[in-house]
Amino acid sequence: MKRKVLIFGINGFVGKYLAHEMLDAGYIVYGSDIEKSLNMPPEVNYMKINLLDMERVQKIITDVSPDMVINLVAISSVGLSWNNPQKTVLVNVIGAINIMEALKNRNDKTKIMFIGSSEEYAASFFPIDETSTLDSNNPYGISKITQERFASLYREQYGMNIYYVRSFNHTGVGQEERFVLPSFCKQAAEIKKSGKSGSIITGNLNVKRDFTHVKDVVRAYRMIIESDNCEKIYNVGFGRTYGLDELLKYVINMSGQDITVKIDQKRIRQSEQPFICCDNSLIKKELGWEPEYTVFDALEELFESYAK
Repeated sequence: MKRKVLIFGINGFVGKYLAHEMLDAGYIVYGSDIEKSLNMPPEVNYMKINLLDMERVQKIITDVSPDMVINLVAISSVGLSWNNPQKTVLVNVIGAINIMEALKNRNDKTKIMFIGSSEEYAASFFPIDETSTLDSNNPYGISKITQERFASLYREQYGMNIYYVRSFNHTGVGQEERFVLPSFCKQAAEIKKSGKSGSIITGNLNVKRDFTHVKDVVRAYRMIIESDNCEKIYNVGFGRTYGLDELLKYVINMSGQDITVKIDQKRIRQSEQPFICCDNSLIKKELGWEPEYTVFDALEELFESYAK
């Protein structure tokens, strides 16, 4: 019998990729989000839901009776979390607790996965492994640390099969333009289509980040939730950093146009970490996961999607 997976937040950037990943692996996929279904594979069984509606969450879980639940619902931007820390905590923490509350009295040992972030870690100039200190300096990271602590609490107190991952930056076609790499690619593609010179507006370029293709990320999620040890936390990231200035140069070269760069001081956050790099040795060693794409593959796909 095919296993059933319920994905909360399926309309988000990662959701459609995860839906395809689970469908390709032979799962029956149920998806939910706060709005109507957007560009979902026809095989997805979709239900509209607000994760903060506890009764509705309970009903959907009862009706579907999933083997796995994966939560992608989040305020996932550091910048947005500064603008609205209250909503960030409400969605990222209370939403997760609602899922756990809906499942804690079931005896079927449903597997649950929550998605954490590299922003949970303290700043470091070295690759970060899973034993590194958790000490975020922004509301988003703090909300994810809190989510992780509740996941651990429910796992220990109720014997629930709760998996937790800490994802580093990931990107690909469909990511919102408020994120840095889609922003670069959209601006450069529009300049190319104009056939004229132009300017790209950006924030701080003097930072280094570890970017993973979203297709590699969702494959990691599937491999983790299919594994046996829910107490093991894995980092998910490519394992190499690139300066944003280097990645922007690559995008500008793809455009073939004369482009200048203008720094917008309003886009620079004072507490921004200068270096974030994933030590992914644990997931490679224990689960055999390896990235199949590079950030440059993602940039080329993004640029082409905007240049059409």
